[in-house]
Amino acid sequence: MAVLRSKQNPIILPDNVKPSREDFEVHYVMNCGVTEFEGDVLLLLRVAETPINRDPKIVKAPWFNEASGKVEIETFAAADARVNFSDPRVIEAPWRRILTTISHLRVARSKDGINFVVEETPAMYPANKYEEFGIEDPRITKLDDTYYINYSCCASVGVTTCLATTKDFKNFERQGVIFTPDNKDVAIFPEKINGTYRALCRPASAEYKRREIWISESDNLRYWGNHKQLVSVNETDWDNGRIGCSAVPFMTEKGWLEIYHAADANDRYCLGALLMDKDDPTKILGKSFKPLMEPLASYEKWGFYGPVIFLCGVLVHDRTVKIYYGAADTSVCYAEVTLDDIFAELTYY
Repeated sequence: MAVLRSKQNPIILPDNVKPSREDFEVHYVMNCGVTEFEGDVLLLLRVAETPINRDPKIVKAPWFNEASGKVEIETFAAADARVNFSDPRVIEAPWRRILTTISHLRVARSKDGINFVVEETPAMYPANKYEEFGIEDPRITKLDDTYYINYSCCASVGVTTCLATTKDFKNFERQGVIFTPDNKDVAIFPEKINGTYRALCRPASAEYKRREIWISESDNLRYWGNHKQLVSVNETDWDNGRIGCSAVPFMTEKGWLEIYHAADANDRYCLGALLMDKDDPTKILGKSFKPLMEPLASYEKWGFYGPVIFLCGVLVHDRTVKIYYGAADTSVCYAEVTLDDIFAELTYY
């Protein structure tokens, strides 16, 4: 697959982002929503922070306390045998399951799509009990003059998907929970189809351990129904662990194209493509049975958590798909691929 990675990768590193408070440090920056705004390429970054900790005897974990309205810090003894620290993303204690970082959303702008200026303060910060452990992985859908931002919220009540709206990327209005636990990886189509809005989503079955792509329908973007399973995992191939939507779908001459992510049984994350009928996106017209893009570069294989390539949005210019992706859960990178190369990789039904 002829994917061209930028020679300047990674284009945004944790060191390029100012912490939101003096006692925090930016641990990673990744998985950004993508759009164009006022002549700029605009990224809505997921920025994950941890409390500064120089004491090897303790482990600190941040969380938003709705009662106090503040982000607070919980401390664990590093030698406590009851606590599982083996996953760098999560602390598992008999009395508490908490993330090791807390994420917020931050705006970055660029004239050339490669060199970005990251704003010094958060655009959206955890603010309620559904955002207890942070807000993650935004997707941006423009409808008329409004930008609809759906994002994953992590909390002890489960992982929900919430919606916010903005017209200027300065003022954000929360619209509440639109998908209940555990449903994430939501991508809202950028136009109505036969009179209704559509969204791809990824519910997780706790009982049967299935994590696959579904499609849902809405009259108003807030209340969703008519849910249908769209794509299941391929148990014998690269996407045999879990799959989920990544980019906001975009229209092509062949139909709606979705760049999605998938992981195998070893949690190796790659990208694939899915082609849906333009008038009925519940009909799958084609699918990639090999990865369009897989973690090959060192910055994609090693980092906070790798090997991982994960994205939340693309731009399409002159048949070039511009991919802004998270690499190894650490940094933001950039790559390009042509629509024709993607179409050549699809198996058509």
